[in-house]
Amino acid sequence: MTTFSTVAKTRDIAPGTMKTFVVNGQSILIANWQGTFFATHDVCTHDDGPLGDGALVGEEIECPRHGGRFNVKTGAATQMPAMFPIQTLAVQIVGDEIQIALE
Repeated sequence: MTTFSTVAKTRDIAPGTMKTFVVNGQSILIANWQGTFFATHDVCTHDDGPLGDGALVGEEIECPRHGGRFNVKTGAATQMPAMFPIQTLAVQIVGDEIQIALE
């Protein structure tokens, strides 16, 4: 059974924005795209830079270092120089809490 941990409140991340949190020693990025929350590890697969310093452009996370992009829903790399997907995490909303599943 998957165990979920509360990371933030829904009001903490406005639509069209993203924010990083440290959970169990891991840097996690949570994005709010059109009122739906998505979570990934906060690391670019191109150069290991922090994606949380970038921007949410439509449904893509843009890395601030070299402009690589990743689909916020699937983690798929959508723009070079990113070639490999980022790892996404399961998210559930319980009341006003954003909860994620960590492996």
